Amino acid sequence: KVAILIPFRNRHEHLPIFFRHLIPMLQKQRLEFAFYVVEQTGTQPFNRAMLFNVGFKEAMKDAVWDCIIFHDVDHLPENDRNYYGCGEMPRHFAAKLDKYMYILPYNEFFGGVSGLTVEQFKKINGFPNAFWGWGGEDDDLWNRVHYAGYNVTRPEGDLGKYKSIPHHHRGEVQFLGRYKLLRYSRERQYIDGLNNLIYTPKILVSRLYKNITVNLIPELAPVRDY
Repeated sequence: KVAILIPFRNRHEHLPIFFRHLIPMLQKQRLEFAFYVVEQTGTQPFNRAMLFNVGFKEAMKDAVWDCIIFHDVDHLPENDRNYYGCGEMPRHFAAKLDKYMYILPYNEFFGGVSGLTVEQFKKINGFPNAFWGWGGEDDDLWNRVHYAGYNVTRPEGDLGKYKSIPHHHRGEVQFLGRYKLLRYSRERQYIDGLNNLIYTPKILVSRLYKNITVNLIPELAPVRDY
């Protein structure tokens, strides 16, 4: 039983392509699955990581999941044998992206599409909430996973190939504070994540997915000094 969480803002043209691509693959893999589109409103920079935490908390209200998949909407698997299940260790599904010439950009790369069991995600305290803007949050997740004693597994050979739907980073600012936060990954892990997040969702259920809309502001995830 798999919950697929999709962080979202202004990418309406991508959703139908995404579902058209993914649903047949998941059916072929005989998985029970549900999609959660977690949409950010408001004027703050995009916060992919906080959206994933919100999606996780909402999905937990619906079922007992074997695997939670954290999936960018613009990443499409090229190989339908890339099995969307979780194992003993956190999984990085999107190991070979076309935009990186199908080469892992660096060994600690954990972006695009990843999967953790509920127990794994709770143990690492989820994603950090403090990454406003583009970049860094998946590197922090990699650190969290390793500090909790896990390793990351990846699909063999060509199984982990993905194509990315081209788009413009419309108004998405790069997060310049990410290096400082990454330096303090370990100190922040258990004070910023699932355990300090407050939010009020608006929920709409459609035929294909549950849409969770949240207006994110930094005050929703207060962090004490470390």
